[in-house]
Amino acid sequence: MGVKITSKEGQASGVFAGGAILENKPIGFPQDGGDQKPYSNLFYWANAWSDKGGLIGEHPHKMFEIMSFVIEGEIQHYDSKFDRWLSLNKGDAQIIRSGNGITHAERLMPGSRIFQIWFDPNIKESMLKEATYDDCKSADMNYVEEEGVSYKNYVGNGGPIEMDSEGVEIKEVIFQKGNHQLKLDDNKIYSLYLLNGEASIDGEGLLEHDFINIEDQKEFSLVVNSETRFFEIIAPKQLTYKTYRELVNY
Repeated sequence: MGVKITSKEGQASGVFAGGAILENKPIGFPQDGGDQKPYSNLFYWANAWSDKGGLIGEHPHKMFEIMSFVIEGEIQHYDSKFDRWLSLNKGDAQIIRSGNGITHAERLMPGSRIFQIWFDPNIKESMLKEATYDDCKSADMNYVEEEGVSYKNYVGNGGPIEMDSEGVEIKEVIFQKGNHQLKLDDNKIYSLYLLNGEASIDGEGLLEHDFINIEDQKEFSLVVNSETRFFEIIAPKQLTYKTYRELVNY
């Protein structure tokens, strides 16, 4: 497959709360459209923001692992398990292991932006488990810096969030100006979302909100013209179980 770049214009879009919350979706649901379909255990990825604030009312989740990452501002969330509202701020993250069922609501405060990302943890097992969730503060993440690259690890590599979905790594990566030659594991799929900065990958220029998917490669070349920040997910190329989309044939 190599490197595939999906611009914001090629991604799915959506609205909530009467248009108060807007979304572009690197990976949407089947009815959403967009160029990129689910793969590995990565099922759905939305970039949602609100200028004035907006509420997504209480709704159910089941089987999947639902993760929220606060990119800007603040969100408040409610769930039926603990029956209370809690706040997450910029840099914080939440995982809902929705198991045999939980209901959830979230409110984006004015000027806020989040990623909401769904993973498939083997639904034949997860649907039998009690729902659980964890909130993790930005200060609790694992931070590493080496050779002009800074890593904020959420999952894997010392990150504090534990998932049932196998083989997942989630991190923010900041590259300083310069040429970066990066080694890859060709048994894994690399997904990057450009949060800000100016760079090119294998000679092709990148824009903010570009979604980059890298598969079947052992390395790639990144030229960074100014400090550039990516949100990255690494997932196995092959899973040990059938995914939801395989089971329902969509």
